[in-house]
Amino acid sequence: MQNGLCGEARRASLPCRRTVLGAVVALGFLAPIGAQAAPAACAGLQAKYPDWEGKTLVNAINPHTPGYEAIDPKKAVTFAALLTTLASGQADIVISDIYATEERAKAADFITYSKVFDGVLVAKGNPKKITGINTSMCGAAAAENTGFVEVPLVQALIPQCKAEGKTEPTLQLYDNNANCIQAILAGRADTYVNDVNTVDNAVKANPDKLEKAIAVTIPYSVGIAVPKDKPKFREAVMAVMVEIHKSGDQLALLKKWGLDTDNLKEPGLLTVN
Repeated sequence: MQNGLCGEARRASLPCRRTVLGAVVALGFLAPIGAQAAPAACAGLQAKYPDWEGKTLVNAINPHTPGYEAIDPKKAVTFAALLTTLASGQADIVISDIYATEERAKAADFITYSKVFDGVLVAKGNPKKITGINTSMCGAAAAENTGFVEVPLVQALIPQCKAEGKTEPTLQLYDNNANCIQAILAGRADTYVNDVNTVDNAVKANPDKLEKAIAVTIPYSVGIAVPKDKPKFREAVMAVMVEIHKSGDQLALLKKWGLDTDNLKEPGLLTVN
């Protein structure tokens, strides 16, 4: 849902325009699409935040998930560089598979709007009998995206496995979802943990080779990263997210994309000075 939110917002309370600009997505903030009438709440926010009415924003994204967005490979941004790209002014906003943590909030402010519901991807038949992000992963090879919060969650299992006299799990780091999934298909890795819709789509594309072992909630939130030095912009983005939540459109999007409605969370702010 992370990137689908603005993709669907043309039918939500505060429409936005999404077009391709290389490795980023341009979002027309608080701007109605074509002849579609703007809802009353949209007009109110346009009047309150005139600096961004009709403005095109640059959204840094990575890793690329087909179906969510399109990218120009000549202008790729690695996941590890998302927040530095934001801080340098090359992007206005980050709406990606980037979860809001206190460590990341040192570099940017986050408007949080969803809980994180992960899926555990395994080969068909679950040969390692993995049951979650727990010691069932001992001895397994986990393919993960560089910089993702799932990496430390797997690393935290190492002392637990040792305490139980089991072989520690190993990590294989990749720069995108496709390579992580391919690692399992090729037999190089045993599991891949990522947001549940990414895992479900991988299973849908390879039903005879992959399956979801389990879905788990992890202790983070999905957030939209905004620059720390632009408090008025942060306020405007928060106002948009609050309106989308109040209108019921956020819940409708969760249902449309087949995500657990327990993911629904009232928008909040995570900031660290």
